[in-house]
Amino acid sequence: MSLPPSEIPQGAIRFNTDSQRLEFYAQGEWWIMSTDTPNLGRGVDSTPGARGLWGGGGYPSITNIIDYVNIASTGDAVDFGDLNNTIILSGSCSSRTRGLWAGTFPSASNTIDFVTIASTGNATDFGDRTTAQYNLTGLANATRGLFAAGHNPTNTNIIDYVTMASTGNAVDFGDVTTAAHGPMSCASPTRGLIAGGYASTAPAENSIDFITISTTGNAQDFGDLVLPNHNAGGSSNPVRGLFGGGSNPGPARSATDSVFIGSGGNATDFGDLSVGRQTVKSCASSTRSLFGGGQSPSENSTIDYFEFATEGDAVDFGDLTGSRGHSPSGVSNAHGGL
Repeated sequence: MSLPPSEIPQGAIRFNTDSQRLEFYAQGEWWIMSTDTPNLGRGVDSTPGARGLWGGGGYPSITNIIDYVNIASTGDAVDFGDLNNTIILSGSCSSRTRGLWAGTFPSASNTIDFVTIASTGNATDFGDRTTAQYNLTGLANATRGLFAAGHNPTNTNIIDYVTMASTGNAVDFGDVTTAAHGPMSCASPTRGLIAGGYASTAPAENSIDFITISTTGNAQDFGDLVLPNHNAGGSSNPVRGLFGGGSNPGPARSATDSVFIGSGGNATDFGDLSVGRQTVKSCASSTRSLFGGGQSPSENSTIDYFEFATEGDAVDFGDLTGSRGHSPSGVSNAHGGL
């Protein structure tokens, strides 16, 4: 006997015997869950599967390096190519085919670079944002990429978006509820979450905002993080989002918060990174969340991973191609928004 919709909990999972597909319940509807990842590895990859990339990072020596890993396996990152400019504290987002990076520090930029994730090689110019910023965040579904918040020279609340299958300049989307820099984000196919950040009213924010990606408009309140946080990593599968690392602004943190994207509410504790790290950045597949780089307090090349299905502490995955741990922004072709 099936439950009436009013009694189905957000994030519930079922196997549909008619379609032979696994589904999850969010925002009053059953959604098909992606249970595989595209075979986008190269022949030299030990286990072909979804890819995660990190671009830029490092301080005071800032780089334009792009690394990639095969998320389904473990091991050290491999060189992918280079961004057009050296970048740090950028925002990033991705579709199944393209990864995008925007913004840099200390000279705030409005440029957007992109790469084709299934290949290797140097980035290409995509277009420009509506404003020049650094220490922003990015999120996406299969169609749209969004960049939000940031600093230049004061905190901003701007959200703008691009259509990732084309190239061109960003368009205004709306505003986050609080102007801040250093927030983290994640997405399902329908919703984007923007959490934390360093605002002028407090050392760090604990609020979580949400937006509906297919529309435009201002963000709305979702709930709160376990503790105020900024300069952390955020990633998700279609159901669960994780926010890990960061600071407030004191010692680098290892704690990782969990939220269910389809429902509003406060975050809960998920587990810990292998070491406390601020400016750590994340990417994901439908099963794993990877956190790479960060400062602890010196630059750290470590990549950790969590399994979304099980709470607990992170496991060592490998290392980035150098100690460029300060904010090497991550993208993937199999995250929760796809």
